[in-house]
Amino acid sequence: MIPAEFEYVRPASVAEALSSLAEHGDDAKLLAGGHSLLPMMKLRLANPAVLIDIARIPELSYIREDDGDIAIGAATRHADVVDSALLADRVPLLPYVAGLVGDRQIRHRGTIGGSLVHADPAADLPTAVLALGVTLVVTGPSGPREVKADDFFTGFFESAVGPDEILTEIRISDEAGRARWAYEKFVRRANDWAIVAVAVSGGRVALANMGATPLHARATEQALASGQSIADAAALADSDTEPTQDIHASRDYRRHLARVLTRRALEAAAAR
Repeated sequence: MIPAEFEYVRPASVAEALSSLAEHGDDAKLLAGGHSLLPMMKLRLANPAVLIDIARIPELSYIREDDGDIAIGAATRHADVVDSALLADRVPLLPYVAGLVGDRQIRHRGTIGGSLVHADPAADLPTAVLALGVTLVVTGPSGPREVKADDFFTGFFESAVGPDEILTEIRISDEAGRARWAYEKFVRRANDWAIVAVAVSGGRVALANMGATPLHARATEQALASGQSIADAAALADSDTEPTQDIHASRDYRRHLARVLTRRALEAAAAR
């Protein structure tokens, strides 16, 4: 299908983008890579009157060290995350997971910020940043504010970014980036969304597609902190989760996958 008619705006800076958001209000949507928004527009599930294209704003695309942390601009493409030597050295979980997002074409257009704000509970990068405990910088009319990853995903396809705000940066601490890590993902085909996935970074364990948002495996994390074995901790991975049931997997099967993949991920992280 063809999307409904819309106005296209291409700001040159974050300030201009925020001004356009303020001018057009609820009629506007931000466009980055477009892999989530454009299919919805074609199906008429989203009908914005104005698209504000932030993909080419220079101040939103970078990967750099900043005061000991690693900072990534929200419009940085998945392919740039995959190819970054700095991330490979300092936050290896992130380029590994970015390399599993879609196919090569998607990775060359999609952006890390777009994936996070879309907040799909089955997506790879939201699960990875939750495990890493990153800080998200959100910029609005009052300036930037910081949101912890634990507070960023607020509901099914919902994030802490307000309608007049833009996610501008992802920050990873040096300690989190260098922690032992692993990522396990179960799919039918290589470039599918996860039926279930598990990200591990140090003592943090995050689950994909086990609820309305990416989730911590809290019982597993607590078991690990108390000194329990990997096997015993992984057996608790599905505690307090509410997985969906669909044509790909039943709730019980997803629970089983969460336990199995968590054990594999913990064992892989421990072996690094």
